[in-house]
Amino acid sequence: MGFLTVSDTGVEQRRGVLGREDAAALGSGALTFDLGEYWRLAVKYHLVIIGALVGALLIGAAVSFLTTPTYTSMATLKIDRETERVLDVEEVAPRESLASSEEFFQTQYGLLKSRSLAERVIDSLGLASSDDFIKAMGGTAPERGDRTAAEFLSLRRQQVISLVMANFGVSPIRGSRLVLITFESPDPALAARVTNAYAENFIQANLDRRFESSSYAREFLEEQIAQTKAKLEATERSLVEYADAQGIINLSEAGPTGAGQTQSLQGSNLSTLNAALAAATAQRIAAEQRWRQARSSPLTSLPEFLQNPAIQRLTEERARLDAQYQQNDRIYQGEWPAQSQLRGQIEELDNQITEIGRGILRSIEGQYIIAANNERALQGRVDGLKGEVQDLRGRSVDYNILMRELDTSRTLYDALLERYKEVGVTGAVASNNISIVDRAEVPRGPSKPNVTINILLAALLGLGLGVLAAFVLEALDETLATPEDAETKLGLPILGVIPLLARQETPAEALNNVRSPMSEAYYALQTALKFSTPNGLPTTILFTSSRPAEGKSTSSFATSLYLARIGKRVLLVDGDLRNPSMHRVVGVSNTVGMTNLLAGDSVLADAVQPTKEANLFMVSAGPLPPNPVELLGGDRLRSLLAEMQREFDHIIIDGPPVLGFGDAPLLASTVEGTLFVLESKGTRRAQARGAMRRLLVSDARLLGGILTKFNIKAAQYGGYDYAYDYNYVDGDTSSADKPPAA
Repeated sequence: MGFLTVSDTGVEQRRGVLGREDAAALGSGALTFDLGEYWRLAVKYHLVIIGALVGALLIGAAVSFLTTPTYTSMATLKIDRETERVLDVEEVAPRESLASSEEFFQTQYGLLKSRSLAERVIDSLGLASSDDFIKAMGGTAPERGDRTAAEFLSLRRQQVISLVMANFGVSPIRGSRLVLITFESPDPALAARVTNAYAENFIQANLDRRFESSSYAREFLEEQIAQTKAKLEATERSLVEYADAQGIINLSEAGPTGAGQTQSLQGSNLSTLNAALAAATAQRIAAEQRWRQARSSPLTSLPEFLQNPAIQRLTEERARLDAQYQQNDRIYQGEWPAQSQLRGQIEELDNQITEIGRGILRSIEGQYIIAANNERALQGRVDGLKGEVQDLRGRSVDYNILMRELDTSRTLYDALLERYKEVGVTGAVASNNISIVDRAEVPRGPSKPNVTINILLAALLGLGLGVLAAFVLEALDETLATPEDAETKLGLPILGVIPLLARQETPAEALNNVRSPMSEAYYALQTALKFSTPNGLPTTILFTSSRPAEGKSTSSFATSLYLARIGKRVLLVDGDLRNPSMHRVVGVSNTVGMTNLLAGDSVLADAVQPTKEANLFMVSAGPLPPNPVELLGGDRLRSLLAEMQREFDHIIIDGPPVLGFGDAPLLASTVEGTLFVLESKGTRRAQARGAMRRLLVSDARLLGGILTKFNIKAAQYGGYDYAYDYNYVDGDTSSADKPPAA
């Protein structure tokens, strides 16, 4: 297959022969848009886009100026996760952890939007007591009708609640604990009142929830305290009755830690006597030790002897007398009466000292005997109490069980009583984790409608709708208005674009004028045909279309005419055996023609007729046959075309439209190339696809298409300019600016 690359716009377009293998892929509907395609659509549907834009702007402006102004009042709240700790006691409600911080704030936002808070606001402001609020919000108050007073009041209240909740907004400030609450109303003062009422009632509702939780806790604790107290009293009675029955007497003492300890009377006595026995034993041991020491040591070495005041006095007196005796003994003889008297006094003192020493020894012995007797007496008493205590232990098992139960009940009772006091204190402290940062003020200007924003949004919406409508219209557009339409929607390369004639201009006049746009277009088609196949301009070419009156006869005649003008021997054949018209265009007879040649009634020389144009000859259709398909389906057609090729350079066949007949496919299968003629804005895409598919299935070789009746005054599409308006300069002999010579 042959290809021709056109790179004027940077887009490669296929130029060549379409064969049978292209039939399956024909009309796949794949659309590839580029910037140029978007611009083409914008130009093509500019009225739709502009209309949608203008309509949206008008609607936006009307809505903006006809909408009742709405005022928005705003207040700022601060929501902390925890309240300030006024008292160092645990609260009833659980504290939020850092992990549940997001859930906490989302809960607070939900509470702000709750119906219960809206009802509190309505009740605090008395909004449901009359229809004033509904009218101020621009609503319609409900009618009484046949409703009872209660039903009417309930209906009005529901409407007020709906209006309040619909116009209230909550906007958290990201990264902070601040929350903006807003209320919208046509009345600015009312908007500020409702916003402040929301803030105040939200704080009060939070306090009420805390108080309700404390109240519930107090009621629960009161019930538990009453039950525990009754159980404590019953346990005390059982304990006292059992102690009386068993003769158990317990004493309460201060323990080593200061806490109260309970001990039985027998145990207390045993403890006391045991302590006294220990002391008596210690005294006995000490007394026995002193007695043994006194018996084994000299009397004068005993501490009691040395420390006795009487002995010390007597010893001092004896020492004085002994000193006086020694002094007198140096002066007087030993028999001196005074000396004898002194010796007697000294001896008397010695006897007194000895007697006192013996008394001290007897005293030590007596103390030992008393300590030993006291020890034996205490030991006997302790042994007796041990038996009583052991017997008491056997009788105190149930007593101790009752005592433990009593202690447990008393501890629980004290704890509940203490917690009850704490809850009462925390419930009375009105600490709150929500505060008002900025109160709502009466707004100075309306927040809605924002004319600028509305106009911009309307413009964007209108532009979007216009573009969408353009795409929808393009998708639904079955017409083939431009060469790009044909190439994109059909996959068929367009070899020629034939402009639409002026209002009063005929095809004959346009073709006779070599400088006319139609002539230029057909000259361009002739040039494109030279490059349509590897071997150049095909020898046999069929012109066909999907339906009649698309310009195939004019195109086939013009191509034959211009080929003849460049010196080629051209045979124009009217292949439409059902509705022939070419003989009238050329001006020849239709007595003998293709039907005679195909039927074998005539030879080629009898059917070929000269025309007014040199080198151009024609074979008309001839008499109408009963069944053209039978004539075209035999081998006579191929042999006839071969005979024509020997006599002429080119054979141009003006074929019938494809429609639902088999004439055109049979002709297309015998020629070297087929040109498919399309009428701009006249040929439907589905028609063209069906016709091309039939041609391709019949083994036709489509060279390309010709778009006829194209309005060259239309805008440039896709970067291509098909307006043949290049003017010749008088007196300029340059062949570059002149059409090809005939």
